[in-house]
Amino acid sequence: MKPVLTKYLSILNLCVVLSISGISPVLAADVNDLVKSCADCHGKDGASTDPNVPIIGGFSAPYSTDSMIAYKAKERPCPESEYLTGDKKGQKTTMCDIAKEFNEEEMKQIATYFAAKPFVRATNQKVDPALVEQGKAVQNDLCVKCHDKGGSLPSDDSGILAGQWMPYLRQSLKEYSAGDRPMSKKMKKKYKKLKDGDIEALIHYFGSFK
Repeated sequence: MKPVLTKYLSILNLCVVLSISGISPVLAADVNDLVKSCADCHGKDGASTDPNVPIIGGFSAPYSTDSMIAYKAKERPCPESEYLTGDKKGQKTTMCDIAKEFNEEEMKQIATYFAAKPFVRATNQKVDPALVEQGKAVQNDLCVKCHDKGGSLPSDDSGILAGQWMPYLRQSLKEYSAGDRPMSKKMKKKYKKLKDGDIEALIHYFGSFK
């Protein structure tokens, strides 16, 4: 086969693959540029190795898009974190500062990129078996309608809780409890029913997934 024809077919095959995945060739290149610095905090393909930074690979695109919009509007708390790798390693930043750099269409592209990646559960998390059982009961009683299958389904559009980093979950629930992070009316109604110790039990339950 002639070299020119071989090159043409290779490009054509790439275009077909990208079209099947729902990403145009031009858009694919743009997405790679947009997500380049995300790995410096969230890890390769969103598989965070920092217990204070959430694993985002596998989150549904609508959930991630809404999260970034909320950060940009400063509707969610934005604690400081450090770049773990890359040119800005050691420098501090916040998700509010990062989100303001993108428009909504770019946010959707970033979210779609990470939605196609696997959710890699956190490892070596220490859990209390008794709290795990308590948390499972609380989850099944109060949370299951929005966080089915132990909070493991991207299709819930509520993030993925099963196997998420426990320190990150603890910080998020602390923000909810303090009223710093907005909740839907449905969630607020359920959240008010939590008893002393239920929050920590939920953290251990979600952290127990491997």
